[in-house]
Amino acid sequence: MSLDTSKVASSNAAKAATPAKPSKVGGVAGWADDRLGLATAARKNLRKVFPDHWSFMLGEIALWSFVVLLLTGVFLSLWFTPSMGEVHYEGSYDQLRGIPMSEAMASTLDISFDVRGGLLMRQMHHWAAMLFVASMMVHLLRVAFTGAFRKPREVNWVIGCLLLLLGTLEGFTGYSLPDDLLSGTGVRAADGFLKATPVLGSYMSFFLFGGEFPGDAIIPRLYIIHVLLIPGILLGLIAAHMLLLVYHKHTQWPGPGRTEQNVVGFPMLPVYAAKAGGFFFIVFGVTAIMGGLLSINPVWKFGPYDPTKVTAGSQPDWYMGWPDGLLRIMPGWESVIFGYTISWNVMLPILIVPPTMLIVLILLPFIEGWITGDKREHHLLQRPRNAPTRTAVMVSLMTFYGLAWAAGGNDIIAITFHSSINNITYFMRVAVFVGPAIAFFVTRRWCISLQRHDNDKLLHGYETGIIMRSTEGGYAERHLPISEASAYTLTARERDEIHTVDSDTDANGVVAPGSRVQALRARLSEKMYGHNVQKPTTEELAAAHQHAEHEHALEAGLDHPADGHQFDGHSDHTVDEAPLRGH
Repeated sequence: MSLDTSKVASSNAAKAATPAKPSKVGGVAGWADDRLGLATAARKNLRKVFPDHWSFMLGEIALWSFVVLLLTGVFLSLWFTPSMGEVHYEGSYDQLRGIPMSEAMASTLDISFDVRGGLLMRQMHHWAAMLFVASMMVHLLRVAFTGAFRKPREVNWVIGCLLLLLGTLEGFTGYSLPDDLLSGTGVRAADGFLKATPVLGSYMSFFLFGGEFPGDAIIPRLYIIHVLLIPGILLGLIAAHMLLLVYHKHTQWPGPGRTEQNVVGFPMLPVYAAKAGGFFFIVFGVTAIMGGLLSINPVWKFGPYDPTKVTAGSQPDWYMGWPDGLLRIMPGWESVIFGYTISWNVMLPILIVPPTMLIVLILLPFIEGWITGDKREHHLLQRPRNAPTRTAVMVSLMTFYGLAWAAGGNDIIAITFHSSINNITYFMRVAVFVGPAIAFFVTRRWCISLQRHDNDKLLHGYETGIIMRSTEGGYAERHLPISEASAYTLTARERDEIHTVDSDTDANGVVAPGSRVQALRARLSEKMYGHNVQKPTTEELAAAHQHAEHEHALEAGLDHPADGHQFDGHSDHTVDEAPLRGH
């Protein structure tokens, strides 16, 4: 019996097949691929694998907040007038109507009160700037604590440090544009910082302001810097940062199946692209909520800038707070050298310490690479506890930053807690030196203790909370071995090698070239790794496993929890059951 399939399927068995007419889009794509070779490159990169971990999203927050900055900035640029020409405000805000101010200030008020959605865009722009700098800082800390800046990513680390610097400068130029009393005070402070530069200070100020402060050119110049110069550099550096990320492949946390030669995760399309797109909308939504509900930089409360006035309690945005704090606690030291006044009270906290901090950050991977002599590529991240000295150095720098930042609000602290501002200032002068040293020591010892704890877990297992009594009457806590995946993660680290120098002289007693440098390197290597706790050897692990097997043999036949534990959550397990291994 034959089956008629004509009603459910068609066939070209009776005639030759003819190719379908290609679509116009496909023809254009084929033409472009023949000449540019885009298909091969796109196919390779769109299937590139990225690991999945929440800490990797910190950099994405910075990227998407920068996109929000671009979008809101374009909107604001349509209505903002970057001019210091004087006008009388005649807008909707009654309290300032008729007051003389710059066109920049007047247009800012118009955006806030007369342009539909203008205040929302202004506040979204400002909050996105805060988020941009904050996420870059936290992302930088994540990279430093996990050793992600090691070879081959030193250049990307330098780019990240420059992005943080430029983001801070971009924020300063941005909140200086409205020309209100608060931002004008910040510009006035910048003029003082420039003039504190020996010999060249007054010339630098005259060049920037187009004459004596405040002049009539600073707002237009800051506008060009803010919307054109720095964003262009930021875009170029971000593109280079992302290209190097793709070229070097993403770092990943150690674990089963993860090595220095592979990446375990999800492909760019469709998984990672969908997650990244959704994350952008989350960042945009949170920024929009903050811009709509949380007031920031209400310039109408400050009024237009007047060089003869300054607002009590005026402070810059938070990311500029730590140099301001150093400026506040610095003693009034000055020197006169060859007829030139050297204002140490301004130079040290503003012109010397911040650039020094930036240089120290940039050099961290190079200094560590020189001390260790490690020339290998690293794609597996380190747990912060497994690099105690590096972690302690970063915590020390964070402590210095935090204390300096707190010093920037010494007047607010004094008012809030009814304390003496002089006592707070004296305390901060000591704390910025003592605090980082204490933080370094405590963090380093803490990391070493955590290393010992990891070794105990590897050798003896985790604590179950069950107390066992031996036949001799002694008591001991019941331990069970950790899972193989956890053990792999804890042992997926290399042993630290301390650099040593056999002798700095040859057989004839002649000092070898470079021996002093090598001796210094050996001493630093000893300081860096000398107290670290190395992971157990194969022999130690084997001995621990034999001891555990012996304990299990002695406890064979024990099919109930020890007395006294019937009601503590363990009563539904025997001592050898797998559910206890979930730690």
